[in-house]
Amino acid sequence: MHALAEAPRITLDQIRAARARLGERIRRTPVQPLTGPAVEAALAPGTRPLLKLELFQHTGSFKARGALLNVLMLGEAARARGICAISAGNHAIAVAFAAQAIGASAKVVMKADANPFRIEECRRYGAEVELASDVHAGFRRVQEIADREGRALIHPYEGLRVATGTGTLGLEFLEQAPELDALIVPIGGGGLAAGVATAVKLMKPSCEVLGVEPYGADTMWRSFASGKPEAIDRVRTIADSLGAPYALPISFALCRASIDGLVRVEDAELVRAMRFLLEHAKLAVEPAGAAATAALLGPLRERLAGKRVGLIVCGANMDAAGYARLILGGA
Repeated sequence: MHALAEAPRITLDQIRAARARLGERIRRTPVQPLTGPAVEAALAPGTRPLLKLELFQHTGSFKARGALLNVLMLGEAARARGICAISAGNHAIAVAFAAQAIGASAKVVMKADANPFRIEECRRYGAEVELASDVHAGFRRVQEIADREGRALIHPYEGLRVATGTGTLGLEFLEQAPELDALIVPIGGGGLAAGVATAVKLMKPSCEVLGVEPYGADTMWRSFASGKPEAIDRVRTIADSLGAPYALPISFALCRASIDGLVRVEDAELVRAMRFLLEHAKLAVEPAGAAATAALLGPLRERLAGKRVGLIVCGANMDAAGYARLILGGA
């Protein structure tokens, strides 16, 4: 798939400079192979998966990279007015973390049915939390806060700073595993995929980059099909971290320019992958964190047969009771 219009430009030097700016505030998360007899039996012969364990990032997800880079680049006056964000949870936590890191105040808007663990994490980092009835109402409310209070709105997935921040994850992964033939990245709004895919293609153009979305929040799939950013009426998936209500121009253009293909997975496939990672990698992840694994176990199994495949385990912010319900009861 190719971009219909020229994508915004991000250079490898800019991504490296962003990583240097983030410094020790962001962890260089580990990479480990996913191995064992059950793994070999589940995948096509010769496939060698490698996990990028971004769930061990500060705040429990990749979101800390883009949020912190955005906040570090604010001027003193903007920092003094504070920041705000809208999120199902992971971005809200990351913005609260970033605000605390620079001594700014943060106000975040989350869905009323957001995971209770994520709400409490935001508060533990010092953020004020408002709850909205749904994600569309949440986006309207956070814009009101930004306009009325003069707070800097840190978008969950749109913008060159977001993509440059997430590009540091792709940079790290290929530095740690330069032998990769392919990489699978989860897609919500596309901020993670835009940055990772851009970095990977700049460093190793031959590495295939594939995105995965849940059927119940397939905004990027629909956008690729139509050639322009599309929206969905509501999110219908357990992977709420991937539940973006619409695609936006910058992340869409970057994804179109650097992603080689998209697949979708059912919620039941996400739960299967969660169990698979628990049993064979000893990782307890949220549904979004299992999306790349679900794609390799399912729709990408044959396409990536015999290849060295990178899987981004993007997050693990979920309360114990909710995790247990999914693992024991299915989607």
